[in-house]
Amino acid sequence: MPKQKSHSGAGKRFRVNKNGLIKRSKQGKNHILTKKETKRKRGLRAGAYVSETQAKTIRNMIQK
Repeated sequence: MPKQKSHSGAGKRFRVNKNGLIKRSKQGKNHILTKKETKRKRGLRAGAYVSETQAKTIRNMIQK
């Protein structure tokens, strides 16, 4: 059976920490930003961590 290829899209979107946690960026910060409040946009700058249930799937996708 051939080796599973890593998902290139997932590789660009997620990063794994030293602790093994998977970091992601928040959605909603690409376009149509004029109607969003500054406070909201500032909050979207910060990263977030993927839940443990989704982390298992993402680890399989970004394996090397």
